[in-house]
Amino acid sequence: MSKIRSYIQLTKPSIMALVLFTGATSLVMEGSMLNEPLRFALVLLGLYLTGGAANAINMFLERDIDSQMLRTAYKRPLPTGKLKPWQALTFAITIGTAGVVLFALEFNLLTAALSLGTILFYGFFYTLLLKPNTPQNIVIGGIAGAMAPVGAWTAATGEMAIAPWILFLIVFLWTPPHFWVLALQCKDDYRKAELPMMPLARGDASTVRQIVAYTFVLFACSLSLFAFSAGWTYLIVAIVLGAIYIKKTLDLQREGGFAKLRSLFGYSLIYLFGVFSAVIIDALIIA
Repeated sequence: MSKIRSYIQLTKPSIMALVLFTGATSLVMEGSMLNEPLRFALVLLGLYLTGGAANAINMFLERDIDSQMLRTAYKRPLPTGKLKPWQALTFAITIGTAGVVLFALEFNLLTAALSLGTILFYGFFYTLLLKPNTPQNIVIGGIAGAMAPVGAWTAATGEMAIAPWILFLIVFLWTPPHFWVLALQCKDDYRKAELPMMPLARGDASTVRQIVAYTFVLFACSLSLFAFSAGWTYLIVAIVLGAIYIKKTLDLQREGGFAKLRSLFGYSLIYLFGVFSAVIIDALIIA
């Protein structure tokens, strides 16, 4: 069981919970699979396999960095020696291949291509090029983590649409302010690992200003979904949760402090799950 748990840790299950939830939201909004629970579940399985593979490749390539950082050195399976590097890489290739093949055979080639692109983009481009070389790493790298609504939609329909891309934008715009709050709390770790995270490259004040700016843009983007399928329940929830989010970022800018950082980090998760839950509720009411 310990070995199985270590393999699951390679997929970053807490992150994958967000990926699956945003993907499921897209499927519910699209609606055609609500009466096909097996195919609904297969889409989520494909998302987990491909997203988990990208995360496992990331852990494989960053094992030396993870061993230097306090928040990862004693938690992740490669720095702790619970898994060997070749085991992690083999696992990543196996589940990634399985996920892409599942999408190609059971759904369509478009979704398979998007999933393969996500694996390569996050597993290699983000990990090897973006993260160690630019403070904009999490901004560009956030593309991979935001793709689940688009991939789920194309699995169901075989084509693109505007609504899932707005869901993509919500996750994409949410990612930098969410992660930069964590980066502000873990500056010493990133300094030891020599990673150019925004607080180290631009300073705390600049990072907080960008958190505030991104939150305003996120709020505006979230409201635009009302024009594409989302209803009044969603709009009210998005306005309330977004207003609270903006207030919390402004409180951080005005007062600072570790307590404000922790509060904002926790609320950012509540915000995202709350907004996407409202999409689901609206879609089911309309259905």
